Parts: sequence; structure tokens; C-alpha cells
Amino acid sequence: MPSDAKLSGGGILSADFATSGFTPPDGKLDKPMITMQEMEKELAIYRKNFTAVRLISEADILRTIEARKHNPASRACPCRDGRMTSQGCRNCIVLRAYIEKCKKIKLEYDDPNVYQVTARYLHVEGGRYVLELVQKLDDDMMIDAESGEKLANRLSSYEDKLYHDALTGTLNRRYYEEHMCKTVYEAGIAMIDVDNFKLYNDVFGHRAGDVVLETMAQSVKLHTASGDLLVRLGGDEFLLVMPGIPADRLYSRLLQVSEAVHNTPVPGYTNLQISISIGGVMGNGRLLETAVEQADQLMYQAKTHTNMVMTEMMLAQSSEQENELHARKERILIVDDSELNRALLTEMLEDDYEILEAANGQECMDILNAGSDKISLMLLDLLMPVMDGFEVLASMNRSHMLENLPVIMISSEDSDAFIRRAYEQGVSDYISRPFDAKVVYRRVYNTIKLYAKQRRLVSMVTSQILEKEKNNMLLINILSHVVEFRNGQNGSHVQHMRQLSERILETLCAKTDRYRLTPQDCDLIALASSMHDIGKIAIDAKILNKPGKLTPEEFEQMKQHTILGAKMLDDLAAHHNEKLVRTACDICRWHHERYDGHGYPDGLVGDEIPISAQVVSLADVYDTLISERVYKPAYSHEQAMSMILNGECGVFNPLLIECLKELRETLRCELDVPPLNVKREKAPGDGAKPAESKE
Repeated sequence: MPSDAKLSGGGILSADFATSGFTPPDGKLDKPMITMQEMEKELAIYRKNFTAVRLISEADILRTIEARKHNPASRACPCRDGRMTSQGCRNCIVLRAYIEKCKKIKLEYDDPNVYQVTARYLHVEGGRYVLELVQKLDDDMMIDAESGEKLANRLSSYEDKLYHDALTGTLNRRYYEEHMCKTVYEAGIAMIDVDNFKLYNDVFGHRAGDVVLETMAQSVKLHTASGDLLVRLGGDEFLLVMPGIPADRLYSRLLQVSEAVHNTPVPGYTNLQISISIGGVMGNGRLLETAVEQADQLMYQAKTHTNMVMTEMMLAQSSEQENELHARKERILIVDDSELNRALLTEMLEDDYEILEAANGQECMDILNAGSDKISLMLLDLLMPVMDGFEVLASMNRSHMLENLPVIMISSEDSDAFIRRAYEQGVSDYISRPFDAKVVYRRVYNTIKLYAKQRRLVSMVTSQILEKEKNNMLLINILSHVVEFRNGQNGSHVQHMRQLSERILETLCAKTDRYRLTPQDCDLIALASSMHDIGKIAIDAKILNKPGKLTPEEFEQMKQHTILGAKMLDDLAAHHNEKLVRTACDICRWHHERYDGHGYPDGLVGDEIPISAQVVSLADVYDTLISERVYKPAYSHEQAMSMILNGECGVFNPLLIECLKELRETLRCELDVPPLNVKREKAPGDGAKPAESKE
């Protein structure tokens, strides 16, 4: 081969081909530039330098394209030759060169050989062709030392990516399935699961979940031997293989790993602390997949307490712990009219579960009514006397038992209609007879595990949400009390506003669905009511606390608190679209609007005013009337009701006025309103609306 035919990256083209006159600068050939006789001479030269040379006609290419249209999974291609297997190309560059009218180059690996393939689109005597040149890469002639090393490194990096988890850097499930699961390991085998991992994602976001997994994996690798293997099997479950570790040291090593992970801070999330549950066994000449299954069961038992390590040696050596585990056995209820079937299922499950039995649906319901919360799973037959399986499911649905108790139906009825009806009525799984003992055991185990984890997560998420709501309410109340303090009020106004808004909304929703308010909407409005006056923080304290009537100029300044409060919330760029912020913004701006259009700042009329602002407006007026202010004494409940109903405080939505009337006695009791003998007084210079003379 001429010396100038070798390219620096291991790519090979003949000198003639590289300098041929029929190659335009843009690489596209859209007009005839060579005769077939000239092409044959060129091909003769190429055949001296390349492993394979082919001139492929447009007709052959079109036949291939048509074949692929009829069968998209087909690997049919026009470039068949001795270098390739019968399976065809995965990425045929002859087709790509023809379609894109250009030159394409690729490497093909056909173990143990590597080929460089070049395909070039061209015109010969007006016909369209693709010239394919194939060169087998020879270590001595085709790839120099540096390029060979680069190629080897590239292939090595591909394999590394193939078998390693992109997030944690550990080995992945593909590696486990292809290289580990059918191997016998004389090693400690441990299954590791991150406790309450779903909670991290749900509460703190998926980025936090990723950081937790990265941190946990790095901590495990730091506290295990260099020859140990850590594999991410999926989600938050990891496999740890520790070759050569003595059985009597397995528990202590795993305990060290657990403590190390627990004590490792999570970068960027100082309030998070990782806990893991670990189940460990010794390989003892078993296939790894068998040992993993037992370790997984022990890990599940460890998760009943979280941040716990459980090994088979602990069970064997400690009778006290064994008794404790026995006491913690999950309880399964088997419901079947066949004594033989009940006996078979009991024999399959009794070693690991406590078994209860019922011979028909009525006995089943009697047991459930006595305490369904003590049962972890039910195996239910379909056809039974007294009460069949579908009747049991219907009864459980009516009493909401199926929300917390998983049911697996076992029946010889295998028609689609029966199975579909069973799932529609809420069963978790359906097993047809005759059944395999291992399949039944695994499905029972998986279902109980799933529901146990779900119950734990629901409990933790609920407590987290309640704690967050408590903190949110606390912060809102603190902010509102700051405003009240500056306004010379005693701090009860915020609490009263929420109570009043809740009661008015409850009554409104019971009376009409005109505003389509959900319970969540009502809670949000009641919470946002606490922020109705935050704009007053920007008003001069002298105006807020002036004992007499405000001048027109002062009143105009006071009215600005509605606009200022709304702007404060509207300027929260990061939370601008949060529903609570939008609701509070509406309330701040429009809680002084009136139904007849005589309010401020925008003079809205009727239901142009958001219902949230209408409700808070009425609550605000009532509480202002019954509370002492710097410019007025507290009025009695009767006086306040009379003033509102007589229109002395402006016009309100007639529906809300009806709600207020219905709440007359409720408000008197709940808010501890001053007695009737309090004398009604007007502030100096006050007009017809004493409660609103300052606003």
C-alpha cells in the first residue's frame, strides 16, 4: 500500500480514492462525472488496496429500503459480503450515504476482526451508485501503536459504562445478571436498602434523592475492602459482596457500614440523615442469586425497625432474638372452603407467617371485623358457600378495609371476566390453580413487603406534612402578629380571622356550589386570611395608631395598604405562581371591596371580587366591630350583627349575609364576644361606619 494511504487516526483510504477527480468539495455528487469504463479502472485499483470493494446500484439499495418499510425490524442491507455475519448491519452506512448523498465512514466489529468501512455516493454515467470500500484493520499495518492504544481505551471505556451505574458509580444490574447471579461466592452477601427513600424524593425533590444515593454508595465503598463488590440492583436497593470475610465478622462489618452511612452528612442537605437496613448471609457454596434472596428477606425484617442489621448468624445464636422475630411474624388469613387447599397453603407459609383460617366468606368477615388491622394479607378463594369471594370484596370495600389490607385471590376460575372483575373490586394479585408453591410464596412476600413499606411511608409523610404545615402556619402567624403589634392590636385578630373564614366557608359550601370551592380551597383561603393586612407594615405608624378620625390625605395613605400588601406578595418571584401566594394576593388587594362597587382600591362589583376576598372582607368587618381599637371600643355581638345587616359597614354578598345569620350563635360562643351591655360609642369625628373609619 502506498505510504500516503495511511491516515493518522487508523482510517484507511487509497491515495487514488482520496484524490479522485470525481469528488466535489461539498462531498455531494449530483451530476454524472465518470463513465462506467472509467469506474471499472478505479475499482481495479481499489481492489489491490482494500479487503473488499463493491459498487452498489440504486436498484439494489431501493429493494433494501422497500424491505425495511415492510419490516422495520429487518436488518436487510445491500452490503453483504464475507466479512459480516448473516444478521445484517445494525447501522448500514451504504443506505445512509445514498439517502444523504454524501460520504460516510464507520468501524465494524466482527469478533475478532475490526473493519473500517467507507461508503460514498456517486453518479456513474447518469446512474446513482454507492461505492463501498472495506479495510480489515491489521495491528501491524493498519493501526499505529498510539491509535491502537486509543482504540483499546475507547472500547474499555464503553464496557465500563455498560456495567456501571451512572449515578453512584457502582456496578449495575446488567453486570449482576451477566456475570454474578449464577456464580458461587464464598463470601458475605448483604442486601442494603435506604430507609424511607421515597420520602426524600417526595419532600425534598429528586435531586435530594440522587444525592442521598451517591452519598450512601460512597460511604459504603469507603468502609469496605478494595476487593468487595457493590452493585446497585435498582432504585434504592444495593448488593454488597465481601469475598473472604469470616462468618463471625459479618455482622460487625455490616454494623460498621450502617453506622458509617448514618453518620455521613448529605452534601447540601444538612437536615437529612441517611439510615439503611441490611440483611446479611454467607454464600456457603450457594449460587449468588439464592443467597441474595435470603439476604433480601433478612433485610426486610431489619426494615421493621429501620437502620438495623440482620444476619442469619444472629438468628441462629440468639434464641431471645429468634423469639422476638417469631412474635413479629406477619399474620395471613386464608379463606377457602376446601380444607385440603387451606392445608396446602398453610404448609407453604407457616414457617415464616402466622396463619389464620376461615372456611367461608362469613367466617372471614367475622375475623376481619374483630380486628383487620392485625392481619397483613388475605388469600381469598372465589367460589365458597354462605358468602363467596366477590361478596367478601364488596363488604370490604364498603368498610374501606381494602385500603389497608391487601388481598390475593386464589381460584381455579381463570376466565378473563372473573380475573378482570376481581381486579376491579380491589384485589392486589390473582393466582390461578393449580399453583406453584414458590410462586405463591414470592407473591405473598412481595405484596406484604410493598404494603408494609407503603404504610410506613404514609405515616412518615403524614407526620412530615403536618410538621411543615405547623411551621408554615407559625411563620404566617408571626408575620401577621408583627403587623398587628405595629397597629396597636392585641394579637387575637389573626386567630379570629382564620376561625371566621373557616366557619363562613363551611356554611357557604353547604348552602351552594356556585363557587365550586373544594375543601383544599377553603383551607387555603382560611390560611391566607392571616395575611390580609400585611400591607400595613408600610403605612406610617402615626396614621395606624391615630385615635381620631383620619384626614382625607391620611385616609388615602391608609387605603394604600391593600395595594402595597398585594405588591409585596406579587414580588415574590420564586413563589409567584404558588396557589397560597395568589390567594393571599387577591385577599390583600380586594378585602376592602364592596358588593355594590363602593369599596376600594378598584371599585369591583359583585362577583368581580374573588370569593376569597369577599369572605375575608366580611370576617374582617365582624372581628373589627367586636374588638377594641384605638379609635373605638369593642361592640357586642348583637351590635356588630345589627350594623352589618343594616348596611352600616357597606354592602356584602347576600349569600354571605345569609351564612352570617346562620352562624349567629356559633360566632358568639366561639369568639367569646363581649356582652350586650357594652355601650356603643363613636370615635371622635367618626361617621356612619365606625369599624371602617380608619380603613
